[in-house]
Amino acid sequence: MRRPLLFARNIAWCAEPRKGTRTLSRKKSKPVESGYALFDVLYEDGSRSSNRRVPRSLLGGLDGDEPARRAIEEQDNAIAEKAGRPRVPIKKMTRSPT
Repeated sequence: MRRPLLFARNIAWCAEPRKGTRTLSRKKSKPVESGYALFDVLYEDGSRSSNRRVPRSLLGGLDGDEPARRAIEEQDNAIAEKAGRPRVPIKKMTRSPT
């Protein structure tokens, strides 16, 4: 009769319970490639916004990160319109280290 190994994360069955047990090692999962790139934005009034998401499909090519600036400005326009206040211009934009 097989006995389950209770210390394994998922229950695994041991074929030889009396002669020492072999543990099943968990394979390391591959990193998931996100569909977004993250940017930190510094505005001209001194405020800061971290981890702004921009689709990776917009980035690359000869323009580099310039399409990300336009995408974040569009996001800021939508936010400012809903809040009923003017949009603050972007002073500096860098990719997040994460």
